[in-house]
Amino acid sequence: MPDSDPSRLLRDARHLRLDTFVRLRWLAVAGQSAAVAGAQFGLGLTLPFGWCFLAIAASSWLNLALRIRFPASYRLNDDSAALLLAFDIVQLAVLLFLTGGLQNPFSLLFLAPVLISATALPPERTLALGLLAVGLATLLALVHKPLPWFSDGLIELPFLYVSGVWTAILLGTAFTGVYAWRVSEETRQLAQALAATELVLAREQHLSQLDGLAAAAAHELGTPLGTIMVVTKELIRQLGPSATPAVRDDLDLLHEQVDRCRGILGKLTSLGGSDGHFLETVSLGQLVEELAAPHRALGVVLDITRAGEGPEPLWRRNPGVLYGLGNILDNALDFAEERVALDARWTPERVSLEICDDGPGFPSEVLLRAGEPYVTTRPRGRNRSGEGGVGGGLGLGLFIAKTLIERSGAQIILSNASRPGARGAVVRISWARHVFERDTLVHNLQASQGSQPLPTRDAAPI
Repeated sequence: MPDSDPSRLLRDARHLRLDTFVRLRWLAVAGQSAAVAGAQFGLGLTLPFGWCFLAIAASSWLNLALRIRFPASYRLNDDSAALLLAFDIVQLAVLLFLTGGLQNPFSLLFLAPVLISATALPPERTLALGLLAVGLATLLALVHKPLPWFSDGLIELPFLYVSGVWTAILLGTAFTGVYAWRVSEETRQLAQALAATELVLAREQHLSQLDGLAAAAAHELGTPLGTIMVVTKELIRQLGPSATPAVRDDLDLLHEQVDRCRGILGKLTSLGGSDGHFLETVSLGQLVEELAAPHRALGVVLDITRAGEGPEPLWRRNPGVLYGLGNILDNALDFAEERVALDARWTPERVSLEICDDGPGFPSEVLLRAGEPYVTTRPRGRNRSGEGGVGGGLGLGLFIAKTLIERSGAQIILSNASRPGARGAVVRISWARHVFERDTLVHNLQASQGSQPLPTRDAAPI
C-alpha cells in the first residue's frame, strides 16, 4: 500500500517543478526586454541600456544553465526554490536601481516573487523573501539612478510619493503573501486530506472484498479437485482387491482429503453467493457491539444503550462507515476519563447513534471548525489503544470519519454536553431510516433473485 503519511504528502505537494520557474523567468525576461527596448527606442528615453540588458542577460544565462544541468521534470526543494526567487528579487532591484528606483512604476513587481513563494513554499521562506524585497525597496528609496525623461531631462518625484510607493510595497507584500499562503494552504490541505481518505477507504474495501476473492479462488480450485476425485475413484476401482494394504490406505486417505477440501471450498463459495449474504447484514445492536468489542479492555467503561420504536433496523456492512464510526469511538476513548456512552436509538423514520465521553470536550475555537482537515487538539502520537492511526495528531482522523459517514447519507453534529453537571464531547450521527436500510433491502432483493449486488456508495471515488 502506498505511503499514506499526510505530512509527507503535504511536504511533497509544495515542491514545484524547475520547469515552472524557468518558464516564469523567461516570461519576466521577455517583459523586461520589451519594457527597456520600448522606453529606449519607442519613447526616446535615455536609459543605461547596456547595463539594463546585462542584468536581463543574467536571468537568461541562469535559465540556460538550469536547463542544461537539470531535466524539465526536476522538482526543487524549498531552499533551492527560495534561492531562485531571491535571485529574481535582486535582479529586479538592479534594474530598478538603473531606472529610477521606486519612482519607476514597475517597482510593484517586487510582489511577484513573494506571491509565488507564498503559494509554493513554507511560511518562513516567504517571510525571508518578503523581508529581502522590503529591504531592497527601502534601499532603492534612498539610492538609485535618476528616472529618465524626455529631451534628456530628468524628473525627481517628491519624497512623499516615494514613501507612498514604499508603503504600498510593504503592505502589498504582507497582505498578498499572507492571503495567497492561506488560500493555497487550505487548498493543499484539503487535497491531501482527501487523498488520505481515499487511501483509508481503499484499505477498508480491500479487507471487505476478501470473501469475494475467497469465493473466486474456491471456484477456480473446484475443477482440479474434481479431477483428482475422479482419478482417485478410478484407481481404487481398477486396483480393487489386488492393491496392497499400504496403497489402499494411501488412496483412501487421498479420497478423504479431497472430500474435505471440497467441503472447505463449498463454504468459501457461499461467502460470495446468495447463501452468504446474511454475513453482510447486521442489526443496529450487532453493529454497536461490533464497534465496542475491541475497546472493552482499554480501562474505560463503555455504557451501551439500545432503544427504539418498532423492529430493530438492519444494516449492510459498509467498510467506510465502520472505519468512521470506529475512529469517532477511538477519539472518545482517548479523551474520556472514566466512561464513554454509546446510545443507539431508532424510530420508524430515523436511526441515530450518539457517542459521549466524560472528557474535557471540544474547545470552543476547535468546535467551530471541527471536522475540517488538520484541526486537532491531540498531540501527534499513539492513541489509548496503542495504534497510530492515519493522520494521528494531524486532525485528519475526524475529517476522514466525517467524510466517509456523510457519504452514506448520514448527518453528523458535534457539540459539548449541555445537561447540567455534565461535560465532555458529544457526537451524534443520524440517518433517515430508509437510507440506513437502503443497501440492505437492495442487497437482499438481489440475493433472492440470484443477481450480483450493486456496489455500495463507498465504491464510488471521492
